[in-house]
Amino acid sequence: MADVESKYLWDFFEKTKLEDIDLILSAGDLAPQYLEFLATYAKVPILYIHGNHDACYDSTPPLGCICIDDDIYNYKGLRIMGLGGSMCYNYGTYQYKESEMQRRLWKLKPKIWRNKGIDILLTHAPAKDFHDGQDMPHHGFQCFNDILEKYEPKLFVHGHVHKNYGRDFKREDMYGKTRVINAYERHIIEIEEL
Repeated sequence: MADVESKYLWDFFEKTKLEDIDLILSAGDLAPQYLEFLATYAKVPILYIHGNHDACYDSTPPLGCICIDDDIYNYKGLRIMGLGGSMCYNYGTYQYKESEMQRRLWKLKPKIWRNKGIDILLTHAPAKDFHDGQDMPHHGFQCFNDILEKYEPKLFVHGHVHKNYGRDFKREDMYGKTRVINAYERHIIEIEEL
């Protein structure tokens, strides 16, 4: 899930809607109260990274959730790496130049090596020239393309590019061997075997 709180879950909530969910990934720009609400009822790990509008997390992090920004989280054998934020466009919180995002990736290399790769890449921004936009705030990161090409994770989950922007919105796509999911609002992903 990313960017917009789902009315299906938030406004019209029923516990049964979360019964068959094993893990929740937040790709950023969601209210911490929304994630806390889901944590109360889901009874599964909720992993999150920061979006470019998540400065409030610094003073009000979503309780009951796990931040995996700049980290790798192992969930039942799934190696999930998180890199939040967007391309820098006004020097706000959780905005990065390409070189800064590249440095964050370099710091994760020992963890990637120790984990023998990654299965899921969770980011806020998309990859460069793949699901991204033409305007600076929505440019993707080249280093994400590099991750996909070098490590070939099974899944790349991102947000930041909204369905209502009028662009050619793609919910699912393939980048080489990697299944790419735009997690705008909410999307259920079934993983049979990684």
